[in-house]
Amino acid sequence: MRVIVTAKCHEYLQEKLVQGGYEVEYHPKITYPELLEMVNDDVVGIVIATSIKVDKVLVDKASKLLWLARLGSGLDLVDIAYVESKGIKIISSPEGNCDAVGEHALAMLLGLMNKIHSSFDEVKKHIWLRDANRGWELGGKTVGIVGFGNTGRAFARKLRGFDVTILAHDKYQFGFGGDSIKEASLEQVLKYSDVISMHVPLTEETFHYANHAFFEAMNQKPFFINASRGKVHDTKAVIDALKNGWISGAALDVLENEKLNTYTAEELNDLDWLASQTNTILTPHIAGYSHEAFYKMSKVLVDKLGLD
Repeated sequence: MRVIVTAKCHEYLQEKLVQGGYEVEYHPKITYPELLEMVNDDVVGIVIATSIKVDKVLVDKASKLLWLARLGSGLDLVDIAYVESKGIKIISSPEGNCDAVGEHALAMLLGLMNKIHSSFDEVKKHIWLRDANRGWELGGKTVGIVGFGNTGRAFARKLRGFDVTILAHDKYQFGFGGDSIKEASLEQVLKYSDVISMHVPLTEETFHYANHAFFEAMNQKPFFINASRGKVHDTKAVIDALKNGWISGAALDVLENEKLNTYTAEELNDLDWLASQTNTILTPHIAGYSHEAFYKMSKVLVDKLGLD
């Protein structure tokens, strides 16, 4: 029973797979063509992360595939309908890295509101400006969360103690409101929020969800955070929102195209412009990749596979 692991993972997952009787092949840098060449009818499991697509061609070649395991969250590279039509079990581990995403989103937000990064850059240049770097307190603000799954809920938990009002919008979930969290429509989130954080999966429905109309509908000039998927926001729309003052700042852990070596001149220009702004923070898709999450994602998959 062969299992191919196509992404870097904690050794715990490999150990438990071996103990469970699987023959594990670890190829964390494998490409789709290489994987396609490697799979055959004795592959029963494949572990993926954010780089390998699982389509009809791959599934048909791995004709005895029993399960597909996703480290982390998001199945945008998986043809879910076709995989499930073949009776293949799909599991993921969003519970393993949701706390890391919540903490990272909060860290970026506090960094923006308190001008941590931009003022540090000035101090490194021996520039000491206090009034110009006066920050804003999070307490008393209204935080809008778009998407209230694992990471949206984790972000809400991390906000406890900051004395904020949370407006949460989720098109497919209801009844989650309480004393500190108010269920809201998207229109209410955009109208009343001082902070808006995206926590939705990438689907046809959420592609460029944060577009020009999305930003134009904002009333409070909020800080915008995206630690979900890069294509959830339209980069041009984010740039226009910053230029037009529709948002106070942007914190992006994800980009539409994260393969920087493939950038066109226009993409490079947009990235350089964003990186040069004092009210923008960019990080390389690391929100859900803490040391703890690296282990917990594997632990969740082991549990769901019944290997513990």
